Amino acid sequence: MTDNNPLDTIFHEARDPEGFARAYLGHLTDVLGRLDTKAVGKFVEIVLGARERGARIFFCGNGGSAATASHFANDLGIGTRSPAKPFRAIALTDNVAVMTAIANDDGYDLMFVQQLQMLMQKGDVVVAISASGNSPNVLRAVEYANSGGAVTVGLTGFDGGRLKELVHHAVHVPTEKGEYGPVEDAHMVLDHLVGSYLIRLVRAENK
Repeated sequence: MTDNNPLDTIFHEARDPEGFARAYLGHLTDVLGRLDTKAVGKFVEIVLGARERGARIFFCGNGGSAATASHFANDLGIGTRSPAKPFRAIALTDNVAVMTAIANDDGYDLMFVQQLQMLMQKGDVVVAISASGNSPNVLRAVEYANSGGAVTVGLTGFDGGRLKELVHHAVHVPTEKGEYGPVEDAHMVLDHLVGSYLIRLVRAENK
């Protein structure tokens, strides 16, 4: 973590658990307040566009962002309960055998791009999730997706890293470097925000 990480300041000023919890939640509220709702709306439009043309929506990320990728795929693909007109959401983080085979045989940096080489078609959407925006395997996946005619979206934090500039559309969570917790919290709020909207949109369509 960096010296100017707000979480370090919060800890030094509020050593007791209750005080830390109060300050953390207050800081997270500030972080969420900096989200660009126009960018969020555009992300939803990209997801809906993929659904309209029957395209797949791939999610990828590392660590906590891998869990977010899986959660996103669940909430869009299953949570919307729209089998007649589905959101074809797939998390590239979910097949342990595939991931470890690629990482062991060809290198961790190729973990996502090799899956896209097998699965992705022109017009699909690739959503890359990275707090730092600099994870090599995520960047490789986005570079391949861009070259193959996919629509790329980045969910980023800190200063956005290379990912923010590489994708077609970014939803950025501006924070100090090293604020993994608040960034990943915001990405999960984004998941539930988007999922909640799409669930209700599908219900309205079916009335």
